[in-house]
Amino acid sequence: MELKTPPRMASYVQMSVRSISSGNVHNLRPTSNDSLESVNMTKEDYEFSYKDSSGYHFLHCTTYDDVCLGDVLVKPVKDYLIEGQKYIVVMTDEIPAAIELPASMVMTVAESADGVRGDSANNVQKPATLETGLIVNVPLFINRGEKISVKTEDGTYLGRA
Repeated sequence: MELKTPPRMASYVQMSVRSISSGNVHNLRPTSNDSLESVNMTKEDYEFSYKDSSGYHFLHCTTYDDVCLGDVLVKPVKDYLIEGQKYIVVMTDEIPAAIELPASMVMTVAESADGVRGDSANNVQKPATLETGLIVNVPLFINRGEKISVKTEDGTYLGRA
């Protein structure tokens, strides 16, 4: 959402709205006389169970209801989905709308190249592939099998866990 105030014109709000059912993005420019309908949103804890051909399955933490989410909804966060990990699913009128990630996550390094000895004068980093397939630049001393903390906002290395 962005407020624009062009010269010699009335200010207006430009916004991009994504359809929950289709995933299509629509650009809207409502005027000051337009009203928008509010949407009831709730946040519930779900545990990621598994992925199969029908989608990504999440299990409600208290009612044990299984929810299957499609690729469109999961695509922005799929590199952070770990089986058994709890996530917050945002629901709009009992329909899943988004998945909220924690600020940082602990993940295991699945593959990493060996660091070159003596190349530590600078803050040298190397790429490491994590258990979910996410590639993160880590310091040279991080090896395969170590647990590291990753910032979910931009996928950067925070430190050892």
